[in-house]
Amino acid sequence: MKLITFAREGVSRVGVVEGNNVIDLNLAYQSLLESEGQLRYQQIAEAYVPADMNGLLQGGKDSLGKAEEAVQYALKNKEDKGRKLVLSIDEVKVEAPVPNPGKMICVGHNYREHILEMGREIPPYPVVFAKFANTVIGPQDDIPFFPVSEQLDYEAEFAFVIGKRARNVSQEDALDYVAGYTIVNDVTYRDIQRRTLQWLQGKTVEGSAPMGPWLITSDELTNPSGLEVVLTVNGEERQHTNTANLVFSVQYLVEFLSNLMTLEPGDVILTGTPGGVGFAMNPQTFLKDGDVVKIEIDQIGSLENTVKKVAVEVKL
Repeated sequence: MKLITFAREGVSRVGVVEGNNVIDLNLAYQSLLESEGQLRYQQIAEAYVPADMNGLLQGGKDSLGKAEEAVQYALKNKEDKGRKLVLSIDEVKVEAPVPNPGKMICVGHNYREHILEMGREIPPYPVVFAKFANTVIGPQDDIPFFPVSEQLDYEAEFAFVIGKRARNVSQEDALDYVAGYTIVNDVTYRDIQRRTLQWLQGKTVEGSAPMGPWLITSDELTNPSGLEVVLTVNGEERQHTNTANLVFSVQYLVEFLSNLMTLEPGDVILTGTPGGVGFAMNPQTFLKDGDVVKIEIDQIGSLENTVKKVAVEVKL
């Protein structure tokens, strides 16, 4: 399934993309239960197929199975008592598939070509840092360029999302704990990143993690290796690699991270960026107002966002 979070009339919901349509999963499951004579159909639907992504993923395979039933019901019935179960994708705003991850763990220096262009050595262990939920924006949002820096850079990232609680998981079992895969642009303010040994401050500026367009569930994308990854800026190719080139695979990262901490459903792990970042170009080439950044990954799709200069930071 292509799981998405979408907004309609100011309310965010979880859906499944089928062609050019979006199925409202919670509403469709409510309708299915009511048609079967369930008296507490709203409460049951909220328990098993909730309207938020973290809640749905917490239900594991049981919830995803019921979501599949809801999809089939909606495709046959379309509407229920004047409520649309199936919407045109043009009727909704597509948001980040996981808009509020509990943890957002990033892996640095995980493609050999990027390690070399940054003048580093291949690490014996993953280089791990974090982004926070404040950075997450969707595939139809602009990348805000705040006037704290002139060195805004892109980083194409293949990301995976945890589907069930994971602690001390082996590589052999690792993929059983992955709900699915998406695309993230690890937008980075380079001079801020590099002014200390810790990268966090250059990685956690508001709106610096475009994500989407959806989450491809792991039953559809069964092998995270061998996927082409391409990033372009205004149509010019800047990054191109294959996930087979990862130093530390998805399986290794699940094992490594779950030995450090408990991974929870909805946690997002970014697997690293390939060579070709603007910082490493000669001359260095950073993003500017109006630039269109597009990331394409096999079997997932494309994530495209436009950079928008923010003249004055908002004070709340």
